[in-house]
Amino acid sequence: MTLLARLASDVQLMFRRPPRQQYAALCYRVKKKTSDVEVLLLTSRDTGRWVIPKGWPMDGRRSYEVAAREAFEEAGVRGTVENQTLGSYSYPKVLKNGLKVTCKVQVYALEVSEIARNFKEKGERKTDWVSCDEAVKRVHEPELRNLFLQFKRRMTEQLAARSPRQIPAE
Repeated sequence: MTLLARLASDVQLMFRRPPRQQYAALCYRVKKKTSDVEVLLLTSRDTGRWVIPKGWPMDGRRSYEVAAREAFEEAGVRGTVENQTLGSYSYPKVLKNGLKVTCKVQVYALEVSEIARNFKEKGERKTDWVSCDEAVKRVHEPELRNLFLQFKRRMTEQLAARSPRQIPAE
């Protein structure tokens, strides 16, 4: 096969190929004293941009289980993962062979209850606990920014519903 024919074939594949599916965890914690919500960001290993833990589907695991596993492997966090998706976002990924593909990422909320000292990718990434507003400033993908904003609204409503109502004194 000539180089030109191979390039033409690769281009056809790129346009025909559906987005690759990944699963991610939006890891969060609520500070006990202030009720402030913090989300966990980590750097990607290749470009160093701020992302959330994500990975490819795994045989025998549900999508939210994959998200929880990736959160542990990439950031050393464990907790309670929701089985309903918060939403999704897309981003361009360059595979090891140099091919660019679009990845569609389903995102699941994971309330962190434990942070491990040792985990698979320790030392390969930076992690940072930030507000949802700060996360919006750091991530590149517009749809992921929107997910952080939606999550902030949801958590604000949930926390307001939990807090005791003040009864005015007579």
